Amino acid sequence: MQSRFNLIAATAIAVASLAPGAVLAQGFQPENPQCIAPSNPGGGWDFICRTTARFLFDLGVMDDTMQVTNMTGGGGGVAFAHVTKERNDDNNLIVAASMSTSARIAQGIYKGASKDDVHWLATFGAEYGAIAVDADSEFQTLTQMMDAILEDPRSVGIAGGSSVGSYDHIKPMLLAQAAGMEDVTKIKYVSYSGGGEAMTGLLSGSVQAVSGDFSEMLGFVESGDIRIIGILAPERLKNYPDIPTAKEQGYDVVGANWRGLYMPKGASDEAKEFWKNAIMTMAESDDFKTALEAAAIEPFNNFGDDMDAFVQSTIDDVTKLSKEIGIIK
Repeated sequence: MQSRFNLIAATAIAVASLAPGAVLAQGFQPENPQCIAPSNPGGGWDFICRTTARFLFDLGVMDDTMQVTNMTGGGGGVAFAHVTKERNDDNNLIVAASMSTSARIAQGIYKGASKDDVHWLATFGAEYGAIAVDADSEFQTLTQMMDAILEDPRSVGIAGGSSVGSYDHIKPMLLAQAAGMEDVTKIKYVSYSGGGEAMTGLLSGSVQAVSGDFSEMLGFVESGDIRIIGILAPERLKNYPDIPTAKEQGYDVVGANWRGLYMPKGASDEAKEFWKNAIMTMAESDDFKTALEAAAIEPFNNFGDDMDAFVQSTIDDVTKLSKEIGIIK
């Protein structure tokens, strides 16, 4: 199973090449464009929408500024249902997505939903997961925290910015499995509506650790509020060599989370082509690449048929993985 999960991570950091100078679709320009972030401000989905809105406007791709709407609930399920049931033909709407989106579809968390209910637009980045504690935490290493969990699984609350069974939940379960825990579902996972709320839970003392993505934690690391005790990367990050990997501490878990977008399936072909080319133009921008690097996000580009095939592959992998660790039957 471990090699299978590492394959997911390896896939998620491969970089697909782009044809230079993507040309935007002629004859279509969005009116009152909107990006839905299916979480509260401060998390990865919020980052996707706000970053996309800023760069598409700054690059002159859109005439209008893009409205960013935070729509929480159901680990993204409320937003997914809103798009499919109420705005299926909206040409002006895009929605933030990630590994957690495909994981929830795989696990049936979005009731009655399937991959084919929406049009998968693009991925433009991938980043490694991490486990962090408060700066004053008794846990100085990931090993100390995992030992405490093995002794009493309910003694360590781990927050995540998404629902039970999500990627934030899967990461500590994989660590527990690597540590030798037989029933990893006993881990005390506390679900919040977004990475920002999960971090508030950690800093307030409501939980003892947080599971998330590195970019969500970076500002709090730099401010000295938290410490990352394990990053799920194959080796230490070049720009952050002081942060230890889980692997070097004896837990052979590597995991990356893709960042991307989907849009309504019933939108026009012209709109779909416009948004695809708009995101391609953004992804090719040197300023955008610099912004990704500053957020410790690796470039990872999929568009059109490649994007659809990639999402299907992640759903297949998460389905297998979820069965192996007991999330689904």
